[in-house]
Amino acid sequence: MAPSSPAFPPSNIFVLLGVGLAGILLMTRRLRRRVTKEDFGAFVQRLQVLPPPPPPPPKAPHPLTGLTFAVADAFDIEGYVTGFGHPEWVRTHESALKTSPIILALVDGGATCVGKTVIDELAYGISGENNHYDTPENPSAPERVPGGCSSGSAVAVASGLVEFSLDNISEAVMGDGDAYIEGVDAVGGVRIPGGYCGILAFRPSYGSVSNMGVIPVSPSLDTVGLFSKDPNVFHRVAHILLQIPFGGLRQPRSIMIADDCFELLKIPTSSVIQVLVKSVEKQFGRRLLKHLNLGDYLSPRLHSLKQLQNGTKNDESRSTLLSLANAMQSLYNHEFRNSHEQWISSTKPVLDPFISAQINRSLANTLALDCCHSAREETRSALYSLLKDDGILVIPTVLGLPPKLNAKQILSEEYLSHTFCLSSVASMSGCCQVTIPIGIHEKYSVSLSFIARHGADSLLLDTVKSMYATLQEEANIASKSNFSKSSISKEESAEIAKEKGNAAYKDKQWQKAINLYTDAIKLNEKNATYYSNRAAAYLEMGSYLQAESDCTDAINLDKKAGWTDQVGQDGLQSISINFKYALVLEPTNKTATNAVNRLKNVFP
Repeated sequence: MAPSSPAFPPSNIFVLLGVGLAGILLMTRRLRRRVTKEDFGAFVQRLQVLPPPPPPPPKAPHPLTGLTFAVADAFDIEGYVTGFGHPEWVRTHESALKTSPIILALVDGGATCVGKTVIDELAYGISGENNHYDTPENPSAPERVPGGCSSGSAVAVASGLVEFSLDNISEAVMGDGDAYIEGVDAVGGVRIPGGYCGILAFRPSYGSVSNMGVIPVSPSLDTVGLFSKDPNVFHRVAHILLQIPFGGLRQPRSIMIADDCFELLKIPTSSVIQVLVKSVEKQFGRRLLKHLNLGDYLSPRLHSLKQLQNGTKNDESRSTLLSLANAMQSLYNHEFRNSHEQWISSTKPVLDPFISAQINRSLANTLALDCCHSAREETRSALYSLLKDDGILVIPTVLGLPPKLNAKQILSEEYLSHTFCLSSVASMSGCCQVTIPIGIHEKYSVSLSFIARHGADSLLLDTVKSMYATLQEEANIASKSNFSKSSISKEESAEIAKEKGNAAYKDKQWQKAINLYTDAIKLNEKNATYYSNRAAAYLEMGSYLQAESDCTDAINLDKKAGWTDQVGQDGLQSISINFKYALVLEPTNKTATNAVNRLKNVFP
């Protein structure tokens, strides 16, 4: 009798074995994901650095009592190896002998340090993706990147996580405002994840916070930064971080919107600007608002960048911002290599191919490096002159929605260069900057940034605290009304065009001002101010006939107008004086004569 054949051929046994192993791997991954989701993958290591006991009454408690915080895994904590986002770094380095002075200062202030958070590999990157420790999950957009390099810190704050209690058994979720986290920002490592995760993020003025006990990335750009969800906690901790006294809230005297920076946005620009404009109007009044083209302002002031622009003439404004971004990236790459090339060469760690390609991009020559350093000083001087002691510059934080995980978009040259156009403003000038969430677009967080001159951190923090609630109110109103680019009213669009025209007029770009005032008139032809302003621009170009026509229209629309919102200081009265001056130069000019006669009815 022939032996019975096996139930399954041998080849099928291997197939089943393979299916079984695959199932085990799949289940392992699922279980791993479940564990990760408990803390969103934010933490590399959980630990505790406890504050001193609070003083007995009636003495006041420590200023940070009851707050918990974590730090990016680039900060030293005594007895722990600083991981720097790579397991090979952990393997080749000893435990820290001292704790970073910044951590000690916060602990002495009453806060409890509860862990170290994930950073990009070697703190180098802006996506927050780390193949060695898994990418922390963006709580507001799980399928999209959290931003880097301080990705874990941003995620920990955005998700509202609190660490294990002292007995290391129970876990709890704390309310908004109970935690803050430190990170490192050289080219956007705090600001960018703050924007992607929808939380407050602060890059202080360069050099205002000690970098001791922090692994350097790019020493001339590195700054210790801060995340928080609660503006009051954010304000309080930032003052401790900077060691500046508390006082009455200062108010800015000008808030400048960098129109060319907002033109980089990949989401409706007018939506973001409208939330800002309405918030400023409600909080301080419209008189504070100004528009400018930042690239045009910087172009004649950054002489060192001319050698890095390779003679580019097209779109000089955009070229200036791109050159500034290129200078920052070149400086960043050069200093990173100087700091870590020896370790990379001796250890030969497996690095992300993108990171390897970036850090191997060296400056062509010493002259180019000198230009980059000079550009830093020139940018700081230019921003100081623009903002002075009481000005705030407003730009987008990021280009728009966070890119999808593993997307090639964030690795593209265009995406990087345009992102760095935004982050280089503060990085290269050393100015302080705060990322502020202002609502949702297509289910994802949207933010903008306030920038103050180097050293004006107190003004910046006070402005954010004053405006935060109003910005959120206006964002909520916009969200409830299905706010989009198409829903902005013609009147509001006309005002934006007029403000841009005023900025062009101030820069003596007469034709550009005329074009913008014309756009405003097309949107709202019943506003006398638009005609008055355009008349002033026509006068500057010697176009008397067009100026007279606009003066006539302005007077017919509003003979009793106070002309408080005009180019120059005296509105139509100033135009009348200009026409009289034109008659001195051209006594027989009938257009000027007619204009003066018409204006006499308004200004005898």
